[in-house]
Amino acid sequence: MARDLDQRIINLYDRFTHGGINRRDFLDQLSRLAGSTAAAVALLPLLQNDYAQAAIIADNDARLVTDRVSYDSPKGKINGYLARAKAKGKRPVVLVIHENRGLNPHLEDVARRFAVEGYLAYAVDLLSLVGGTPASEDAARELHPKMNQDDAVAALVSAVTFLKSHPESTGKVGAVGFCFGGLMVNRLAASSPGLDAGIAYYGRQVPAAQVPNIKAALMLHYAENDDGVNAGIAAYEEALKANNKKYVKHVYPGTQPPSATTSAPRATTRPPPNWPGSARWRSFRKTSAHRQRPRDEERRSQGNSAASEPRRRCEFNRAASKAIS
Repeated sequence: MARDLDQRIINLYDRFTHGGINRRDFLDQLSRLAGSTAAAVALLPLLQNDYAQAAIIADNDARLVTDRVSYDSPKGKINGYLARAKAKGKRPVVLVIHENRGLNPHLEDVARRFAVEGYLAYAVDLLSLVGGTPASEDAARELHPKMNQDDAVAALVSAVTFLKSHPESTGKVGAVGFCFGGLMVNRLAASSPGLDAGIAYYGRQVPAAQVPNIKAALMLHYAENDDGVNAGIAAYEEALKANNKKYVKHVYPGTQPPSATTSAPRATTRPPPNWPGSARWRSFRKTSAHRQRPRDEERRSQGNSAASEPRRRCEFNRAASKAIS
């Protein structure tokens, strides 16, 4: 677990995953911190993603229909993964935005988690802008910096338009993103008046000058130990308040930036509240039909350890689900 690892090791891996250091240098420095090459090799499974271990909804789940679906944007054709229940009907939409490693099996699983909860879920591949997500995670990480972020925002704005008019959509669209995807949620909210709700996990913020453009209700999740991202929280929150924007913020004590990314074993420190599929979430859906009065879920979750939490699914909180239902 992340709390059992030397913080220097976690910080080193964070630098590596965000392109601040190459793989050879990462392994050399990890060996020095761990004390030996053998110890470094033993630590790698605690740091790296394990898509098979993290999977919750099978890709052939009998309840779901999944497809590879593309749409047009000003920057070219964008690919993605669409998941929804087999039962016919219109549903609110969740746009799932990946980290800096493109659309991988974990994000497809996240889309399926939303689909079994009753949403039309679309996991977008923004690396379509530079040829598509490679099979290798390292190759995807190396490709990511070649993608123009302004082009990615334009592609996401088009995704909102595409999903609002989808035959199985109610016309309500929310977005959830992790790390790079969290930044993209913030940028999308400032760029698309059609976005109804946004959930950003440990995502960097937009400049205060762009905040007046935001129409969506926002939920902002942050890990306590994420200095680079957290440095921008105060100014962002000040601008949101000054412009009377609807938002809530949660900072989770003792967590690292991937605290909501269940493909990483180190992410299992005190997860956010209300993971769909938990007993708490099912009770909420049953009693409120997505419209239960707000509770202090963050306060109640502070006393829970990772071991006491139900097995997590992808978080889609009550505020945002109300906005798009």
